[in-house]
Amino acid sequence: MRLKSISNIAKITKSMKMIASTKVTKAQRSMETARAFGQSATSVYTHAEAVEKETTKPFVIAVSSDRGLCGGIHSSIAKAVKKYVATKPDSEIAVIGQKARAQIQRDYRKNIVIHFDQVTKVHPVWVEASLIADQIVAGGFEIDAGQIFYNKFKSVISYEAATIPVYSVETLAAAPKLSAYEYDDHILKNYQEFTLANSIFWGVAEGYAAEQAAKRTAMENATKNAGEMITKLTLTYNRSRQAAITNELIDIITGASSLN
Repeated sequence: MRLKSISNIAKITKSMKMIASTKVTKAQRSMETARAFGQSATSVYTHAEAVEKETTKPFVIAVSSDRGLCGGIHSSIAKAVKKYVATKPDSEIAVIGQKARAQIQRDYRKNIVIHFDQVTKVHPVWVEASLIADQIVAGGFEIDAGQIFYNKFKSVISYEAATIPVYSVETLAAAPKLSAYEYDDHILKNYQEFTLANSIFWGVAEGYAAEQAAKRTAMENATKNAGEMITKLTLTYNRSRQAAITNELIDIITGASSLN
């Protein structure tokens, strides 16, 4: 029964590995596009020499997903967020995905002001990121400064928790190399909201690629472990069967000898 059960599990994990391998390639293409747009949008803050405003109440966005079976990828985000919030206990947290929310709310339930589930059920799209940004802006939260925590895709076997800075309109307007230009206030506000949506999409797309790569690795390891268990159980089963056959033969031979 155990052999049959583990064999069925091995078939499932092998299929999930193949599916994840297919999704990784597509996710990488989407990630590279999102990264290019995200970096170009946030580079304006760097070139304008915008300085992050010192605040005791930053706004934190944690990017994860609702899916499991992908190693400790969600734990890395939860740990990074909790470590950051520990230094700034008045932080407000917005969480994307159920997995990170379940871990963060154990210690900082009161800090979570908004959360989003069922994101990237198929693959990351910019519309979802813009809707999330709209909900955050419409929520009336004070975003003087903040960070977006996401899993940075390094390779198909490696990722790390990284951050994208979030700036307010006032911070951008006070930037030394931007204050010299004339512009309407609503243009700057629109750009800040667009950059927020772009940064969220960048984090979601990169996190999705890292998640699929981690799932592929996790399913590969699970299939390998299942194979090792099947080998050990098969050996144990064959030994037990051989022992039973040997005992029966001994009984037959002993019975025949007693008749003689």
